[in-house]
Amino acid sequence: MLPAMDWSGTRPLACVAILVAVLMLPAESGWGDYSSRSDVIDYVDALVADHAFVKEWLLDVFEGAEQSDEVIRKISKPAEKALAWHEYRKIFLTESRIDAGVEFWNAHRDALDAARRRFGVPPEMITAIIGVETFYGRYLGSHRVIDSLATLAFDYPPRSAFFKGELTEFLLLVREEGKDPFEPVGSYAGAMGYGQFISSSYRNYAVDFDGDELRDIWTNKTDAIGSVANYFARHGWKGEAPPAVRVEIRDSRVLELADAGLELARTVGELRERGAVVPNDVGNEEKAALFTMELAEGSEYWLARHDFYVITRYNRSALYALAVVQLSDAIRSAYEEARHE
Repeated sequence: MLPAMDWSGTRPLACVAILVAVLMLPAESGWGDYSSRSDVIDYVDALVADHAFVKEWLLDVFEGAEQSDEVIRKISKPAEKALAWHEYRKIFLTESRIDAGVEFWNAHRDALDAARRRFGVPPEMITAIIGVETFYGRYLGSHRVIDSLATLAFDYPPRSAFFKGELTEFLLLVREEGKDPFEPVGSYAGAMGYGQFISSSYRNYAVDFDGDELRDIWTNKTDAIGSVANYFARHGWKGEAPPAVRVEIRDSRVLELADAGLELARTVGELRERGAVVPNDVGNEEKAALFTMELAEGSEYWLARHDFYVITRYNRSALYALAVVQLSDAIRSAYEEARHE
C-alpha cells in the first residue's frame, strides 16, 4: 500500500523529466558506503537531535544498507502505457484469486469475524485487499526494506523527501518493535507484509490482533487482518452502502464532471441534474464522484461513494478501488455459494 504511486495519468513529458532527474544524480550519490556520505551524516545528525537515536547505531545501520540498482530501475520506469479498466480488471478478477480468497476466508474465519465485530469492516473487503496486495501472502516482496528506503531516500531525487520520511518511520519502527533493521523485507518501495503497509502506516495502523504483544504483519495473518481492518476504520469506513454503483449517462454534459479526482466533490443531485441516471435509493444530498471506466469497446460509468473514497486512502487509484470492490463482491458470492452446497 503505497500512496500516490498510480502512474496511470502520467504524461510522457513528466516521465522524461523523472528519468532525467534520476540520470542527474549528484556525484556524491555513488553506490558506496551510505554511512560515509555527507548527506546521510546530516540526516543521521537530525535523527539524533529529533528522535534521540544513538548515532553509532545509525551509522552501523547505514554502513550495512546497500544501494539497489533494481529498486531505482523499477521505480524510475513507469508502466509502458496507462492501463484501461478492462486491462487492469483482468489482473485481479481471476478465478484463481477468487477461489484463493474463499480459501483464505475459510481458513481465517474467526479472525475475520472478530475484525468485523471490532472495526465494522466485512470479511470480504479485508480478504480482497490482501488478495490484491499480495495474493494472500504469496508475494510479500524480497527486498530488504532498509535497502529500498535508503536507496530511494538518497538516490532517487524525484521522491526523496517522501522516502526520507518513510525511512525515518522505519527506523523508529524497528527501534520501537525491537527488530533487527536488516530483517524486514518487502516491495521495492518498502511496503511490507500481507497488506503491504509502508512504515508510517505500520506505526499508525498496525495492531496486535491476537494478543501476543507483537504487531506482526509479515507472518501473522491474524495481525494482518486486524491491521487492514483498523486502517479502514481509522479512515472512516461506514459499511452502510455499496462503495460504488454503476450508472447510465443520458446527457454527455455530466461527463464534464467525471474523473476530476478522488475527492467526493459533487452531490448526487448535481450529477443527476447534469445527466447521470443514478439508482433511486441513492439520495440527492450524498457526496459522490463520477468515474469513467474504459472497456475494450466503449466505457462504463461508476458513482463512487463514501467507502470507495476510503479504499482510495489505501491506494490512491480509482482503478484499484473498483478492482477491490469487484473482487470483494466476487469472493462473497463464491463463499456464500460454497457454504450452501
